[in-house]
Amino acid sequence: MSSRIPVWLDVDPGHDDATAIMLAIHLPNIQLLGISTTYGNSSAHHTTQNAARCLLAFGGSNIGVRVYPGASKPLILPARYAPNIHGTDGLGGIEGLPEADDPVVLEIIAEDEHGEIIHALDGMVAHIKQTWNNGVGKKVTVVSCGPMTNIALFISVYPELLDGIEQFIFMGGAVGLGNKSAVAEFNMLCDPHAAQIVLDAPVPTVMIPLNTTHQARVTRDIHIKLLSGSKQASDIGGDHLPSAQTPLRHTLSTLVSFFTETYKSAHGFDAPPLHDALAVAYVALGKDVFPETQSRRYRVDVELTGQHTLGETVVGVRGCRNKCSDNSWGSKGKNCIVVLGLDVDKFFNVFLECVDRCDRVSPLNQGGSTS
Repeated sequence: MSSRIPVWLDVDPGHDDATAIMLAIHLPNIQLLGISTTYGNSSAHHTTQNAARCLLAFGGSNIGVRVYPGASKPLILPARYAPNIHGTDGLGGIEGLPEADDPVVLEIIAEDEHGEIIHALDGMVAHIKQTWNNGVGKKVTVVSCGPMTNIALFISVYPELLDGIEQFIFMGGAVGLGNKSAVAEFNMLCDPHAAQIVLDAPVPTVMIPLNTTHQARVTRDIHIKLLSGSKQASDIGGDHLPSAQTPLRHTLSTLVSFFTETYKSAHGFDAPPLHDALAVAYVALGKDVFPETQSRRYRVDVELTGQHTLGETVVGVRGCRNKCSDNSWGSKGKNCIVVLGLDVDKFFNVFLECVDRCDRVSPLNQGGSTS
């Protein structure tokens, strides 16, 4: 049996989602089963196309992974998007990716033998059943990088498959912070009801909040290494960045540059955080990058009704509101491991190693061919 960790990735690309896809393909101990998409950073139409474009650009068309279109709106609330951060189509400003209507991109969106789209819920169920194989196989880790509508639907419709889930890991929420409202992180605010369903599931759950992701910012030094593969910022004079060594590195650089400008405009950051990449990194790297001393198990709930606090993650840092058991996951226990720190240098070293691996195989470097 393979030693790699089977992972299902749910995304709403999104610049940082794009880097999460790249990591999921090139971290050697991850077996990427499939990618489902949801509304969020842009409409479900755009995020599905974007996931397929990234999968093709970073892995090629022959890696056997497909994109499964998912939810186009939250369970209850109207859909909201983030064009001020990610552009209208979700991947604003990025140069060099395959076009959305490229036939090879369209082939990556999953279809059945009749040419009908296979949607997220059906794709998740099929892969989890096959991988878990009623306990003979391996449990699947589900990683969520956007609003958790698809995950909540899976939990609600197929509770019997929860035995085949190792853990739910999600990028979202915060302890005392917000980036879409004063107290709410964007993914939580998009579908707070779905997030609560995930937190109430009797499965180990891990939250990678803004408190942690804001530590992992793409500084100028990291951007230079991304472009050149080796040079330090001190080797580059003035404010200029070096030329990209390859088309793949140019594409990633334009991703970082656009994200830098929008994050500075919206939040005042000089360097953008790679939020979603950390959720994938947590699966593969664990305590090597995310020290156990900076992770604790808490009771976490999502505010569902507050006029000013909708979507806030309420983390019981001083204990549960009601008596709960340390040994119980879900609706009655300390239901979530909250990760509040990481070794930033180690994370970016691994990130850049994955860029190196991607550089060796990316179709973007093969004369422009994406086939």
